[in-house]
This record gives sequence, C-alpha cells and structure tokens, in this order.
Amino acid sequence: MKKELCDPKNVIPSIDAKCTTCGKDAVYQNQGTRYCRNHFVDYFENKVYKTIQRFNLIEPGDRVCVAASGGKDSTTALYLVSRYCRKYKIECFALSIDEGISGYRDVSVDAVKNFCNVQGLRIYTFTFKDLYGKTMDQLRETMLKEHNKRPCSVCGVLRRRVLNVESRKLGATKLVTGHNLDDEAQTFIMNVYQGNMSHNAKMGPISGLRQDTKFVPRIKPLYLVSEAETKLYTQIKGFKLCYCSCPHSDLSFRRFVKGQLNELVKILPNAKYGIVNSFLEILPDLKRKYRPSVELGECETCGEPTTQKRCNACLLEEKLHSDLKNIGEKPKASKTRKKAKSIKTRSKRG
Repeated sequence: MKKELCDPKNVIPSIDAKCTTCGKDAVYQNQGTRYCRNHFVDYFENKVYKTIQRFNLIEPGDRVCVAASGGKDSTTALYLVSRYCRKYKIECFALSIDEGISGYRDVSVDAVKNFCNVQGLRIYTFTFKDLYGKTMDQLRETMLKEHNKRPCSVCGVLRRRVLNVESRKLGATKLVTGHNLDDEAQTFIMNVYQGNMSHNAKMGPISGLRQDTKFVPRIKPLYLVSEAETKLYTQIKGFKLCYCSCPHSDLSFRRFVKGQLNELVKILPNAKYGIVNSFLEILPDLKRKYRPSVELGECETCGEPTTQKRCNACLLEEKLHSDLKNIGEKPKASKTRKKAKSIKTRSKRG
C-alpha cells in the first residue's frame, strides 16, 4: 500500500531550555549552544554554505545536477544548493531515479516532483524498469536466494551507474548527493572494518581519487551536518516528505554500523564529528598513498571508467544473467535519453 507524504510541522521536538541568542524556546542544542527554530535554521544553512565555500564544491561556470530521491537529505541538498546557484547565477537541475520499490520509492519520487514544482526546478527522471528491464522488487528475491547478494549492494551499483552516465549526458559538471555527517562516519568505519582503506581515499566532500572526463565529480554540501540536524531542518521548513526507510535496507551492513554509532553518541555526543574531522586530517595522506596505485581505464564491455577490466555494473550483470537487461551494453545517448522524463515546472513561490 502506498504511503502518504507526511506534514512534519507538528512533530518538531523541543528541549527544556531557552535559545542562547534570543531566549525563546529552544529546539536544538549542540556543544553548549541552544537554538530556537529561527536561529537553528540560520545555524544549519550557514554551516552548509560554509561547507560549499570551504571545499570549493560549486564554482562559477558549473552546471549542477542534484541527485534527488525525495528523502530528507537530498531534498535539503536540492533546496539549499538551488538557492545558492540562483544567487550566483549557476545552472541547477534535479535528477531522480525510481528503482521500483513499491510503497517507498513511488512516494518519494512524487515528493521530489512536487518539490521541484514548488521551487521551479527542472527534473529528469529515470527508472530501473526502463533502463534495466527489472525493478528492485523483482530482483530482490533472486539476488538473495540465487546469488547471496544483499539488495543494497546491487542497488547501489546500478544507481551509481545511472547517476554518472545520465548526469554526464545532461551536461552536468558537478553531481550533488545528500550524504551527511552520519553517512561519512558510517562509510569510514565500514571500510576500516573491511580493511578497505583505499576506498576511504576516494571519500571526502568531493568524491574520487582522479579526474576523468567520464566521471562527474560528486559533491556533498551536507558533509558537516548530522542526520538529526537535517531532519529537524526539514521539519521546521515544513517540507512534505515520507520519513521512512527503504524496506530492503534491513539486510544492510550499513544499518548495523549505523546502530553502533548511534549507541556510541549516547556516551560520546560528538563521536561522529570526531570521526569525520579525524578522517579529514588523514585524507590528504590517503590520497597520496593510493592515487599512484589507481589506474583508470575503460570497461571492456560498456566503456565506462573503471580500475578493473570490467566495471562493477557489468560484473553484476554477469552474476545476475538474464535478471538484468542491457546493463552490459555501451550506453547509447539517443536511446537512453528517450527514457528520461523531463519536467520543467513553474515556481509557485510568488
């Protein structure tokens, strides 16, 4: 059954304290400073804009594509990045992917379309069904039973392929994702657990080890704001979202690590900030160490950039055999672009 979008205005949490700045009722506290609604919004937005400027995430002449799922993180990124781009006369548009997860993605895709309608933003939509011939709902059981692969790992590979290929075809020079502080801390710890420090070298506010004309740089304007802060921001702003998790994520390794870190912050509130700030200190050394060992070439099957003979998406196709359609073929611009639905909406902001 399709879930309804929820109006979050009436579920804003409060704390038994007053705003440090103005003395009004506080809704958030961080490192001894308390914020009312208005001052929290200022704090949050300034933090995001300072992140964009500190790491040079968006520059004059960029054409910015925002990967927008309709969830709280990507919607917040879309809202703030589009405002930033509008201020500096930089082109910005949204790209949405419908993986075919009933009762979840259909709700969030509706949300992002409605949001773009209000904001007057162009949005391009793609579906797994059109591009790969199957939905994630159809693939889930096959992956678990026949291939012993978690749905999240497969979905991630397919999503990353679509985001890079289609944003590049649309002329994007930067691809915005909604990854926040929690996501980065989780990914760093996951790579440590698995002994993949070379993967950590690809992380940071701008993802990747090397520049390549076929790779659209991925930027993370929410890099230094937490998931809790982002949720509170959307609640105060009144964004209509579905605050629900993907039904397939219960099997993910990330959910396990997320639970561990959430338990840790109960006794060490700034643990996630500590992890990410420590990571940023060692990131230059990681990039220097692992960049020489990374040689980018083209996948011998599809032509996309990869450090292997065949990219992960094509290796996945080999495992799933007939469960995916055309993922191993070289992308054809004229064919694939027809599958995108472009919506140019008018602003209703008055």
